Amino acid sequence: MRVGGVPLHVVVEGSGPVCVLSAGLAMSWFDWDPVVPLLAPHRTVIRFDRPGHGLSAPTAVPPTAAGEAHRIAGLLDALGAAGPVTVVGHSLAGFHAEAFARLHPERTAALVLLDSSVEEDPRTVLPPAVRTAFARALGRAVTAAGLPAAFGALARRATVRASRTGGPDPAPPDLVGRCYRTGRVWQGVLLENARYPDMAAELLALRAAYPLRAPATVVAGYDGSASGPALRWLGRQAALADRIEARFEVADGAGHLVMLDRPNQVARAVLSAVPAPGDDG
Repeated sequence: MRVGGVPLHVVVEGSGPVCVLSAGLAMSWFDWDPVVPLLAPHRTVIRFDRPGHGLSAPTAVPPTAAGEAHRIAGLLDALGAAGPVTVVGHSLAGFHAEAFARLHPERTAALVLLDSSVEEDPRTVLPPAVRTAFARALGRAVTAAGLPAAFGALARRATVRASRTGGPDPAPPDLVGRCYRTGRVWQGVLLENARYPDMAAELLALRAAYPLRAPATVVAGYDGSASGPALRWLGRQAALADRIEARFEVADGAGHLVMLDRPNQVARAVLSAVPAPGDDG
């Protein structure tokens, strides 16, 4: 589906009120597979790959928080999705989901942030244009060297295993190969990562200018350890919930990829954000 001039890979399942699922940096539509069967009986579930991710085409325009928020709005327009939606953002996509809720309040029924990225005071050393140019050059270099074809699937598998508590990467090998053995995905990931601090700063500005009118939920992954980094991350997630006046939940025993480790809790958080007629409980 072409949205804003960019071909996007989109999957729509289920029926009922709409929810939109957007995964974090370097993730794909199939990373929501454990959650979707729990939502589809109650919701129309829309999941998509951002430009350069999954099976979506790249874009020449560097990503911004507002740009990704408007991309979600354009996707809803293209699908003819009427009525306010529950928008769900994981990790970096939490920036995009919150930006959508602030810039499109009339289209937002609820906001759910899953172990969202948090930056209290984002700072950069190099200008955005320099970081963007370096990311593009690095992406072309690793592609020309054949690194995605050789190591892309292995890098994906290792990253997922390190980011969860519940075992290895459950994604089908053929889909992992189709996505992560391509230079397109590596270049898309490098570009988003290069613009990460800019999107974080942009979101802080949006918070100051646009109130959040929809009910919000923050779900934090916590592996149960007493380590300093784990407890500090939990505290930052709780502070994020306080800052945006959101309901706060801890997904005990979950790593960063909460939707893989605790799909039932993620589904409950989405369904309870705005209960629809006929929802159980």
